[in-house]
Amino acid sequence: MKTDPQPEFQPAIGTAEEIAPGLRRVVANNPSPMTFRGTNTYLVGTSDLAVIDPGPKDTAHLAALLSAIGNARVSAILVTHAHLDHSPLASDLSRHTGAPVYAFSDALGGRSAIMQDLAKSGLMQGGEGVDASFQPDHTLADGETVSGTDWSLTAVHTPGHFGNHLSFAMGDMLFCGDLVMGWASSLVSPPDGDLTDFMASCRRLQSMRWHSFHSGHGAPITEPAARLDWLISHRLTREASLLQELERGPATCSDLANRVYHDTAPALLPAATRNVLAHMVDLYGKNAVTADGTLSANAVFRRL
Repeated sequence: MKTDPQPEFQPAIGTAEEIAPGLRRVVANNPSPMTFRGTNTYLVGTSDLAVIDPGPKDTAHLAALLSAIGNARVSAILVTHAHLDHSPLASDLSRHTGAPVYAFSDALGGRSAIMQDLAKSGLMQGGEGVDASFQPDHTLADGETVSGTDWSLTAVHTPGHFGNHLSFAMGDMLFCGDLVMGWASSLVSPPDGDLTDFMASCRRLQSMRWHSFHSGHGAPITEPAARLDWLISHRLTREASLLQELERGPATCSDLANRVYHDTAPALLPAATRNVLAHMVDLYGKNAVTADGTLSANAVFRRL
């Protein structure tokens, strides 16, 4: 039986819990192998609020958020990325509060050229599921800021887990969505996830000073530098294992997932296979592997 990665993290689902002065968290009731205890929605500010990641389309979670908001004014709804566990409730919350929705783009923004080509070839999304209808009221470019009475949040474009993924910096605190989590490594599932971008985003954050990260799922990350080091090292180790397997001969992503993720639960093997594909696309871009025929999820890959 797999060990609980964060046994101390037992949030009261649907209840606003203060985790820092002027910062509360409400966890949605959508636990799963991909979402851990559930999606973290953050309420920033006191009388004038920003809501980060409203979460899945769920009436109980909407009611919990409105109860936590009370008589306060919501001046901004910020969405890290357009996965079904993060963005769908934004439109309902906006209708109830009158607050505009901010994000990097719709669900298709931020994709690299190679991921756009994979999508055009028929590769569909996998993992948490894409909120295809998501459309923000206002787009935020990297470095743009949204402010309230007692808070200021700066957008940091951090693609990798998702092309339109934004993190939001408030001083040396970062709301990092699903790019960095303390309980698991982030899913990177092409064409929405891009490992080349993921590594670049992690290294970018690594070059900055942070006190803490608040992610889309799980407990606060109090040692962000160490977590970023681990994430990068983890991916490089996985890359080395995959290349070693390809030394034995050509293989598909499914073959490689079964060999490398040998301790993974069967239910998570499809996600593991998408992670392998992300590595193969990254290695293909670095001229470390080649694909027989067209680059695709079912291609046979060879070591160069």
